Amino acid sequence: MVNLILFGPPGSGKGTQAAKLVEKYNLLHISTGDLFRYEIKNKTELGLKAKSIIDKGELVPDEITVGMLRNKVEANPDVEGYIFDGFPRTVPQCEALNQLLSENSEEVTLLLELEVEDEEIVNRLLLRAETSGRADDANEDIIKNRLEVYKSETIPVSDFYDKLGKTIRVHGQGSIDQVFERLSNEIDSTILC
Repeated sequence: MVNLILFGPPGSGKGTQAAKLVEKYNLLHISTGDLFRYEIKNKTELGLKAKSIIDKGELVPDEITVGMLRNKVEANPDVEGYIFDGFPRTVPQCEALNQLLSENSEEVTLLLELEVEDEEIVNRLLLRAETSGRADDANEDIIKNRLEVYKSETIPVSDFYDKLGKTIRVHGQGSIDQVFERLSNEIDSTILC
């Protein structure tokens, strides 16, 4: 089983690349962003709590995120692997993910970190706001806050998996196809070893 974490700042292209990787490697895409948007759209209690936190550019608490993730994994036991997009975002979430996978005698195969310059991230998110309707993409101050939260609270995830020899950093700028080729080459060289 191949279990990938697609990692990078908001707007780095994780969702776009995850869709292409899912198709190529026949993985189940688990996007915490999609899970949150579903809950928010349906105005569930969980969704309303998540929305108030996301609108401030902050991270949703671990217990909410991990519970949603566990439900998704348990509902899909017969897949060839997972690609986690937007999770884990903290070291405690890394530990929770490792525990969840180990319950099924699985582990994280790779963390693929998309590296994109801050200026490019801001431009991408402002452009995405024009079509997505997402309030957190339309405000440059919120975007910058999200980037600071990412750097202070989320970068340690990359370090956590790096210590396990599982982090691969990939240049995330260029065309969608160029970035996809870089990601695919890293995955192929790891799983074919």
